[in-house]
Amino acid sequence: MESKETMMSIEETTPQTVNFIEAIINTDNEENTYGKRVHTRFPPEPNGYLHIGHAKSICLNFGLGKSYQGLTNLRFDDTNPVKEDVEYVESIEEDVKWLGFEWYGDVHYASDYFGKLYEYAQVLIKKGKAYVDDQTPEEIRATRGDFTTPGTNSPYRDRSVEENLRLFEEMKDGKYKDGEKVLRAKIDMADPNIVMRDPVLYRILHAEHHRTGSEWNIYPMYDYAHPVSDAIERITHSVCTLEFEVHRPLYNWVLEDWEDIEKPKQIEFARLNVTNMVMSKRKLRQLVELNLVSGWDDPRMPTISGLRRRGYTPESIRDFCERIGVAKADSMVEVGLLEFCIREDLKLKAPRYMAVLDPVKVVITNYPEGQTETLVIENNTENEDMGTREVTFGREVYIERGDFMEEPVKKFFRLAPGKEVRLKGAYIIECQSVVKDDNGNITEIHCTYDPATKSGTGCQKKVKGILHWVEASTAVDMEVRLYDYLLKTDDETADKDFLQQLNPNSLEVKSAKGEAAFRTTQAGDHYHFLRTGYFVTDKDSTADHIIMNRTVGMRDTWAKMQKKQG
Repeated sequence: MESKETMMSIEETTPQTVNFIEAIINTDNEENTYGKRVHTRFPPEPNGYLHIGHAKSICLNFGLGKSYQGLTNLRFDDTNPVKEDVEYVESIEEDVKWLGFEWYGDVHYASDYFGKLYEYAQVLIKKGKAYVDDQTPEEIRATRGDFTTPGTNSPYRDRSVEENLRLFEEMKDGKYKDGEKVLRAKIDMADPNIVMRDPVLYRILHAEHHRTGSEWNIYPMYDYAHPVSDAIERITHSVCTLEFEVHRPLYNWVLEDWEDIEKPKQIEFARLNVTNMVMSKRKLRQLVELNLVSGWDDPRMPTISGLRRRGYTPESIRDFCERIGVAKADSMVEVGLLEFCIREDLKLKAPRYMAVLDPVKVVITNYPEGQTETLVIENNTENEDMGTREVTFGREVYIERGDFMEEPVKKFFRLAPGKEVRLKGAYIIECQSVVKDDNGNITEIHCTYDPATKSGTGCQKKVKGILHWVEASTAVDMEVRLYDYLLKTDDETADKDFLQQLNPNSLEVKSAKGEAAFRTTQAGDHYHFLRTGYFVTDKDSTADHIIMNRTVGMRDTWAKMQKKQG
């Protein structure tokens, strides 16, 4: 299977008018293959939390169902009880709903069909297309051959139909130990496609299932359960990722003897790869189990629950999935595109409040002591419908420590000794002096203000720097969590040795000051912190301890200049 990887940027993500899957469906409808029915499904394994790659599959499958006025099932592939958990089932259902989709009818499970799967396996045995093999997993692996060498037939391949039926029933009844016997398809051990060399259809597994308990002692393999479950549900187009392309001949072989003439069609599309993200459920589980993250919903995780906690919206993720489109070739998508989508979604929705993440106090020495005033500031300069709010101003305010430089360099237009800046929505101030502690750290900046420069009064005086600020007496203490990429490199090979590529600076916690409007914040509220970025109130936030998570930062012109010079 040829796999060609390309890098996809924001400029290259114009959605196609009709993608190749839609073209296949259009042809099927024209030829009346399924009576013009379109019925898709999303079939996750309940062995972990879904990530952004699954979001692409969700949007694709449910999107196809919607655009063709068809149906989409949610079916859990719960054929491996060792790794499955009800927690994962519930999280997956929540993710699908949160993304804005509704499945058709009840939630389905492969375990709903264990009886029918067993009966159809008996049909294959009776037709001489399946047999019970006593070889160990190691022996099966050793006799499978490779790309240049054909496999070797099992010594048990020519058992009679009667013996195979008896042994298979005994497997079901729990007579044998795990690994003692398997049911294999009888295809061709010399097939150029190794997948077709008598693959295992059933294995013995004495394990408690989250739905069927200890009823079953054998469990179907995915390559068998998948097509039969699709056929039972009368799925028309079984859309899956590209790694299953070599499994398509087996998918079709399994259904050759299925009684319904309308058999589902497997179609493969390229899986999603995103820079700076770990896109493997197994590796994500490893991060959780090693306590390298706080859980599956850690905002650094690419899980849907992690993205949700970080502040990504369902609209932004759907937009992202639409922009990257559907292709047959693997591609690497820049994480910047995902960030672009959330900025686009929030720029007209999120109120633009002021919060100071690294505060230093400014004392306006010529402002009357004990006096405050109320200023009116717009909530979003790009959306007048969001209205205005009242903000308190007084003698002492906080600004960002990085917005002051005692010895300013060229093109630094923020606050410095003898320099003037405007405080957003307030007055122009000028720095007169600084106060330092015994270690030489600045503890206060003393300034004067010009009463004639109040914003909104028609003042014509212009300054180059405009700073955000928070009035000291009404300031709200906040814990601000600055999340960065989980992987410190955007190289597409980073996922292979990801533990060595983990970013040690992926989380920085700040003790910040916010304006009084933050006092009423609720979990899930989105904000644009002026000049800083987009943030969301964390689910663990309380009235006494406000926690804000950075969703995505803003582009800092000065920081970019410094980086270039460095």
